[in-house]
Amino acid sequence: MADVAARAGVSHQTVSRVLNQPSLVRPSTRQRVEQAIAELGYRRNMSARALATRRSSLIGVVSPAVTLFGPSHMATAIQDAARQFGYATISATTGRTSPTEALDFFLTLGVEGIIVIAPTRQTATEASRLAGTLPVVAVAAGMGKVRPLHVVAIDNEQGARDATRHLIDLGHERIAHIAGPRDWFDARARIEGWRLELESAGLPVPDVIEGGGWGAADGHAAAQRLLEMADRPTAVFAANDDLALGAMRAFHTAGLRIPQDIAVVGYDDVANTAFYEPPLTTVRQPFDDLGRHALEALVATIEGRQPEGELSPPELVVRESSVGSAAG
Repeated sequence: MADVAARAGVSHQTVSRVLNQPSLVRPSTRQRVEQAIAELGYRRNMSARALATRRSSLIGVVSPAVTLFGPSHMATAIQDAARQFGYATISATTGRTSPTEALDFFLTLGVEGIIVIAPTRQTATEASRLAGTLPVVAVAAGMGKVRPLHVVAIDNEQGARDATRHLIDLGHERIAHIAGPRDWFDARARIEGWRLELESAGLPVPDVIEGGGWGAADGHAAAQRLLEMADRPTAVFAANDDLALGAMRAFHTAGLRIPQDIAVVGYDDVANTAFYEPPLTTVRQPFDDLGRHALEALVATIEGRQPEGELSPPELVVRESSVGSAAG
């Protein structure tokens, strides 16, 4: 850092401010310091900084041991946001390892706080027990407030309502829902949003079609049951895009046209949904915003401040799997 200061013609303290609080430094000075950093190839020594400040700048991230789009992208978004905040992340997955065991591991490394991606009640409950030991933020839709645990989430209920309202506005009156696993907060919130929107429109609420899982095969099996119904729905809202993909395959095989005979809406906006046949209408989740939000909440908790806000709004992305369909 002294070399950077000498090259830029500034004080050691100015270099420190550029690294830690750049908004406090004049742009011209900040540019000189950043140029000196680039020329010298300077990298902060996190171990030395931890010794000097007695802060590790480490955050633990606990995520489920699954490769599903939502949790995996949430973990990536948190890691990206952590770097922007000047923190490094250490990850552990649940499965064979419980959140409590992950906490013990993180404590040996001196983490300043933990973010737990908690898709199920069991994981969220364990996360709430960790909150008495050090700052913990849970990413858990539908969990509600559990102090001292701070919860941030995407508003899955509203996303489901938007998807259902979209189909209602197209004229559909028989709208089925293919659900994800009931022990997941996201799945339950999407069921509730679908149900509430149908009720608010004065439409019948049919039985939920259980997918059993989150995969395309689960959606295909659920759609087969829909096809056997005497009063077949004219539209389907699936709890994620893989379920929607499996359902679309079943409908194509049965000779149904999408969206003319049956409209389909998914959830997540995974990669390549714009290239499904037809392109899939879906609900996009703002994972980058939520990752930054989770980091802001954790940093606020670490610094003894009250975190702000809790829910991030999703966005309906309308494509050809629903638009232009004719409800019968």
